[in-house]
Amino acid sequence: MPGSRGGEVGRLASVFFDAAERLQALKPGVRFVLPCASPQRRAQIETLLEGRNLPLTLLDGQSHLALAACDAVLIASGTATLEALLYKRPMVVAYRLAPLTFWILKRMVKSPYISLPNLLAQRLLVPELLQDDATPDALAQTLLPLIDGGEEQTRGFDEIHRTLRRDASNQAADAVLTLIGNKQEAL
Repeated sequence: MPGSRGGEVGRLASVFFDAAERLQALKPGVRFVLPCASPQRRAQIETLLEGRNLPLTLLDGQSHLALAACDAVLIASGTATLEALLYKRPMVVAYRLAPLTFWILKRMVKSPYISLPNLLAQRLLVPELLQDDATPDALAQTLLPLIDGGEEQTRGFDEIHRTLRRDASNQAADAVLTLIGNKQEAL
């Protein structure tokens, strides 16, 4: 799931496809599903797929169907990580920003995590590979053990589910206020 906006798909899709090719070599028989957020994203993805021979099924929208069908997820940081958490799918989060944007945000945001599952767990539950660390080899090697063995993440997701059910609105408000407070401290 390389994202829903053109810029993030442009920065991540080729890296994700290269990682998928490496996974295919490491785990023959693996198949991939990619939900396309819009007709524009589908056209962009189809162009980026030209010349590749991946066992990949494109879905129009239907991120829920893709998540229900998969064993593990390679996913762009964003709200889709919350969807994957709710489906209890082991995941690796990756993100690349324009270098200047990343430099600015790195100085403003003081949280050690960027993904919603890690922010909610308040610990590193989901691997996060950012910027230059989001290489095809690193993504493939980090995702591979989760395809058949993501139980530890799933247990962490269960804990988050129980916590959210207990006091969902207050927990969400506290998380937002904490992030806002961290941002204001940085300014």
